[in-house]
Amino acid sequence: MTATDPTMTALAHSWSALSLLHGRIENRIESALQSAHGLSAREYSLLDVLDRQHDGEGGHLQMRQVADSVVLSQSATTRLVTRLEDRGLLARYLCPTDRRGIYTDVTEAGRSLLEEARPTHNAALCEALDEAAAQPELAPLVDTIRQLQENARSDAPA
Repeated sequence: MTATDPTMTALAHSWSALSLLHGRIENRIESALQSAHGLSAREYSLLDVLDRQHDGEGGHLQMRQVADSVVLSQSATTRLVTRLEDRGLLARYLCPTDRRGIYTDVTEAGRSLLEEARPTHNAALCEALDEAAAQPELAPLVDTIRQLQENARSDAPA
């Protein structure tokens, strides 16, 4: 395999297009959330992930799982949790069955901000995808994302 192998060149171009699409979406969402709600895209993602965890035994995510969900290191996730906790959007408490474990939950203020921010997030995502769909190198990726969305809708319980 050489540096000019057409298969690898195509793969590199595909990866570049995916990276470009991700960057554009991330920038659009970041800008919209910051200006309308004072939230970064990572803060929004963290609130969303934690809001979707359920109560009860085994219902809380470990910090490693949270870090994987928001695509950050554990230390960066801990710093992000601390910032949101300082703003009153998250609360930490000891696990009632294992005193070594610490749970993180979204507060009412955090849940309220998340609900206010969700339409902004979704609109920015749709706008970024619509813009990308008009570009030949990104259109196939947008089509794939939209197909995944349709599949998720059809798999959702009625």
